[in-house]
Amino acid sequence: MMTKKELFAGWNERMFLDDPAAVAAYCRKYWPEECSHIIRVADEVCRGYFLFDLKWDMERTWEPVVFPEGKVDWEYKPGDDPEFIYQFNRHRYFICLGQAYWITGDEKYARRFVELLMDWITTVKRTPETEKTTWRILEAGIRGEYWVKAMQYFKDSPLVTDQVADAFYNCLIEHAEFIIRMHSPYRYMSNWGVMENHGLFEIGVAIPDEELRRRYTGIALEHLEVEARMEILRDGVQWEQSPMYHNEVLHCYEDVLILASRNDIDVPDSILEAVQSMAWADLAWKKPDHHQFIMGDSDDTDIRDYLSVAAFLFKDPMLKHGGFARLDFESVWDLGIESAGLYENMEAMEPDFTSVALSDSGNYYLRSGWGKYANLLHFHCGTLGAGHGHSDKLHVDLAAFGEDILTDAGRYNYVAGPGRFEFKDPTAHNTITVDGKFFTVCKDSWECSKLCQPVKQQFFTAEDYEFVQGGHLGYMDMEQGVFVNRKILYIKPDLYVIMDEMYTGGAHTYEQYWHFSERGKLSLGAAAQVREPKLPGPESAGDPDPTLHKGGKDLEFDLEQIGTPPVQKAGFKGDQAEAAVWFMTPGAAGEMIDTRISRHYNQAVERKSIRVRKDGNGFTSLLTVICAGEAGAAEGVKVTKLPVKSALKGIYYPSAMAEALKIEAHGTEYVVVICHQEVNSPTDLVEVDGCLGFGNVIVFDKSKDVLVGTVMNY
Repeated sequence: MMTKKELFAGWNERMFLDDPAAVAAYCRKYWPEECSHIIRVADEVCRGYFLFDLKWDMERTWEPVVFPEGKVDWEYKPGDDPEFIYQFNRHRYFICLGQAYWITGDEKYARRFVELLMDWITTVKRTPETEKTTWRILEAGIRGEYWVKAMQYFKDSPLVTDQVADAFYNCLIEHAEFIIRMHSPYRYMSNWGVMENHGLFEIGVAIPDEELRRRYTGIALEHLEVEARMEILRDGVQWEQSPMYHNEVLHCYEDVLILASRNDIDVPDSILEAVQSMAWADLAWKKPDHHQFIMGDSDDTDIRDYLSVAAFLFKDPMLKHGGFARLDFESVWDLGIESAGLYENMEAMEPDFTSVALSDSGNYYLRSGWGKYANLLHFHCGTLGAGHGHSDKLHVDLAAFGEDILTDAGRYNYVAGPGRFEFKDPTAHNTITVDGKFFTVCKDSWECSKLCQPVKQQFFTAEDYEFVQGGHLGYMDMEQGVFVNRKILYIKPDLYVIMDEMYTGGAHTYEQYWHFSERGKLSLGAAAQVREPKLPGPESAGDPDPTLHKGGKDLEFDLEQIGTPPVQKAGFKGDQAEAAVWFMTPGAAGEMIDTRISRHYNQAVERKSIRVRKDGNGFTSLLTVICAGEAGAAEGVKVTKLPVKSALKGIYYPSAMAEALKIEAHGTEYVVVICHQEVNSPTDLVEVDGCLGFGNVIVFDKSKDVLVGTVMNY
């Protein structure tokens, strides 16, 4: 029999917790709300009431499950979602019981822990059937962390007897051997592999037998090293394109680094580099409200805790700027009271970058600054990210003045069917569809019957402007295929020009989606009766005879003097933030539609969105201008569409070749020129509103320059 004394020998030095009484006092002083939450959860568990509402619960619940008289059914599945079984059998609430035990000193939490632990060990046996439910391999790996951490809190309780210690030890061995046996190449690419092997590592550190400890930690590190090199992209993003699962993986590696440091276990440099790069990716995409984007299968979660741990592990002042000023509730239990003092004394330094391209994953972030009222736009043009990724090619998110403006839809749940697809399909994202078809097609909750190749392109920053563009090949397989391209120009600090280009030789219908935060009010103005100025002769962008378009006098009105007004204008008002959106393409029609957003698993609420429809034959573009910031930011802003002229030939280009916008904002006149095709032949310049330049996308601040301008894309 493994005695209690034998099992826990050296745990004070080897494991996470250095001084639980001091940590509990620290939490009572600095994190009273979190203490109350944990005690509430622990009290509920004591009476058989289970509600999963912890910050990092992967599958939250909103309706409690209550078992009578302390007897639980470990296979219980409410409704048609098996995720409750998985979450229930991870036993995260064991840690809550342990924390409540030290915060309050009440032995009832130890009693409940022992009751539940022994009930599970004695009644839940691993069989081919239970390996699909209570003994699913992912949960076995996660229990490796949660069981070991929970037992730290109770190891000195008289209720943890030799019998309990022996049963716990033998079940840990069963978990470890199961994790090793189940290893496969699938683990190298899935977050499952990291979660399983980090659990194996924690079991290994906890085992008193030196030979087993070396075996378990050695195998775990061997697998974790390959997984770090395989699934963490060079830009630091976990390849599944879900910030939530990125952070689950980051947390696992952070735990491994904490325990490796405590036990003088060498960790390969490749793991250290991957973990640090993951933390830097978190810093790059952290919204001004400190939350991650609800991209892919993600919840709306504050990520400062994992940034704080990374800052401490790597002694990185810029990561600390992205974290908490002092260690948060959960992190101090893992790092210990001594680390809390060291962390608080660390310097915090504002990052030396604002905007950044995470180009391997195809995620781009245009940021005005690091303050809580800064603007941040996210553009995605990367891989799908397997089952946890969504059909979000060319999607944009926008936060301004501390609030969400444009958002993703979230995930809702993992049950295959319309409710799952509603949040995964392209129509749930701020992107474009062609002829009502999807560029990525879901087969079920996790697989797709059609994938879509991204075409990543330029990211460029200048002092006053920033630019990114990308496209995809998702519609090249249809008859009269379409290449969809999106260009985004950021005029700092609060103006955005989004230029959507559809290259084709056929006739198609395009639908553009704009999903706004449910935390504000959306309005859409009536359509103006606007059409493109009619050019004499053929309207094809490939017109071989440019003389057909000579001179403004041949047009129906003087293009040099009159700008085309917006077709429609939308307004969004949050608590403090506002945004105005101008739809600038004649022939496009926008309408308000009802959609839903899910910020947390199993929760969805109604919101308003805008769908813009445009029929086009041959090349078609959609131009959108957004001004977003504090209340009143868009007052007085005026946007008009202007023609583009060949400065040397004296001709006007059709919109299929080149377009321009004048934006009058904050006392400045900007002219933006967008060339959809090559126009400068044999030698030429583009001319708009007295501005002359050469380039594919050019910005002029007319108060500074009407010659050359700032070229964002050649």
